Amino acid sequence: MGKVFDKALIYAIRVHKQQYRKGDRIPYIVHPLEVASIVATMTKDEEIMAAAVLHDTVEDTEVTIEEIEKKFGSRIRKLVACETEDKHPEIPPEDSWKMRKEESLVFLKDADRDAKIVWMADKLSNMRSFLRMYLLEGDDLWQHFHMKDINQQYWYYQRIAELLEELDEYPAYQEYCKLLSIVFSSVKDKNEGSANEQ
Repeated sequence: MGKVFDKALIYAIRVHKQQYRKGDRIPYIVHPLEVASIVATMTKDEEIMAAAVLHDTVEDTEVTIEEIEKKFGSRIRKLVACETEDKHPEIPPEDSWKMRKEESLVFLKDADRDAKIVWMADKLSNMRSFLRMYLLEGDDLWQHFHMKDINQQYWYYQRIAELLEELDEYPAYQEYCKLLSIVFSSVKDKNEGSANEQ
C-alpha cells in the first residue's frame, strides 16, 4: 500500500479515536477499515481506498471537508463529500432521517463509478453489521437506530441495491443483495404474501 493510504489510515485512526459503532460497541475504526478492504476487492486505485477509510470523518467527527482537501487533495475530498450527509442539525435526527436518506439517494443516482464503489463498500459493511445484530436480536435490531421502522430501513437499503446495480459483477454487490434478503426477510415475506393475496 502506498503513502496516500497509509496517511489516510493514520489520520482516520486518530480522528475516530474512542468512537464506537451503534449497537455492538465495536471500535468505530473497524468500520472504515472494513470499507477500505471491500473497496480493495473492486479497485486497486489507492485514492479510492484512502477515501474509503476517510469516508465518515466529516460526517461523524469535527473534521471539515476543507481539511480533507488540504491534507489529501481534491479527488479524495470529492469522494468523501459523496459519503457525507447533511445532518440538518436544526432537526432531531429521528425527524430528519427520511429527508437525509432521500437527499443521499438523489446524489447516488447521478454519482460517478468511483463514488459508487465507496458507497457499495460502506453499505456492505453496514449490512454485515446488521446481519450480526439480526442473528442475535431479530427485527429488534432497529431499536438501536434513529429510524426504528424496519419498512423504512428496507426502502432505503433496497433502493441502494437498485442504484448500485451497475456494480453487479462484483462479489461485494452480490453479497450485499444476499444479506439484504436475510436481514429484511420479514419485510420481503410480508410484501410477497400481500402480492399473492391480490
